[in-house]
Amino acid sequence: MHPTLIATIVFVCLVAAAFGALFISERFPPHYRHDDSHNVVRLTANIFVVTTSLVLGLLLNSAKNTFEAVDRNVHAFATDLILLDRSLRQYGPEAADVRQRLVVYLRQAIDGTWPPRGTPLLNDRAAELRLDEVGSALAAIRPSDPVRAELWRQAENNFQNVVKRRWVLIEESEGSIPPAFLVMLGAWLVLIFGSFGYRAPRNALVLMTLVGAAFLITTSIYLVLDMEVAFSGPIQVSPAPLLRAADQMSR
Repeated sequence: MHPTLIATIVFVCLVAAAFGALFISERFPPHYRHDDSHNVVRLTANIFVVTTSLVLGLLLNSAKNTFEAVDRNVHAFATDLILLDRSLRQYGPEAADVRQRLVVYLRQAIDGTWPPRGTPLLNDRAAELRLDEVGSALAAIRPSDPVRAELWRQAENNFQNVVKRRWVLIEESEGSIPPAFLVMLGAWLVLIFGSFGYRAPRNALVLMTLVGAAFLITTSIYLVLDMEVAFSGPIQVSPAPLLRAADQMSR
């Protein structure tokens, strides 16, 4: 599910819980609005406040680790591509076609992963076909002497590293937070915001405070979910390493 949709649903639920408790609590029987009942509600909510804070901290740390791992692998992917290109360049003119196909693949991968508009294509079939063409062209080369045979083996190893790194990035590109966990976290927040509205004064300042708090909480959830998906949204891995690699390989 898209992070924006999840954040919007959570925001609506929190505002509804706070406003519902704010306006319905006045209709409760007097013994429900007694100070002792109010204290129990607040103490119970405080338990979930602490738990929710810990969970949000853990989610943020998990999303940060995922984002940093993807960023490291993008840099490593660019390095693998440059090493493959260098080994092909050392092989000589016979590998020129393979080098050209490699540049075409890289451009396709960049355009698919960081499109100007639309959804990123991590498992881009067109890019995969271009990479398969690179492998086929490399396999078609027949080394004529031991030196070139060694260079060919080095290029083949580098190509396998490129393929492995590509699939690692594809596997890391999806969010790893279970939906059931998000539902549980949302339920805790609804309980907390319901307790905020319980017996609260009904004035503009209270209403704006509740809406502002709900907005900030849901914004934090949105940023965590967006960071989990490292190739889309406002927080995404930079394509700069691959752009530099493509420029280097095109020379």
